[in-house]
Amino acid sequence: MFVMIRTIAVEKGHADKVVERFSQPGKLDGREGLIDVSVMVNKRAKENDEVVVLIRWESEEAWKAWEKSPEHIQGHRDSKGKTPPEYVLSTTVNLYDAKAVKKGPASRQ
Repeated sequence: MFVMIRTIAVEKGHADKVVERFSQPGKLDGREGLIDVSVMVNKRAKENDEVVVLIRWESEEAWKAWEKSPEHIQGHRDSKGKTPPEYVLSTTVNLYDAKAVKKGPASRQ
């Protein structure tokens, strides 16, 4: 499994706007190799709100196919030169190769 984690720091009170954006239907939906997308808000964030978007892929190859897809590339072209909303303070993206996954009882339901 391959995982991309995007962490977005936003001004207090604006997390819902980011959650809404990443929860909307989009070009990623139904993409071959996509396992799921989780959008989370850090309950312990102090000074600012923090939204984490976790995207799980079957493999790094599936993620790379998305990155190279015409839909993904066009999305970047469409947003080129646009500034992020004022309430977005920073964004970091990290990529992980999942080495182990342990399923709990709830995953069997």
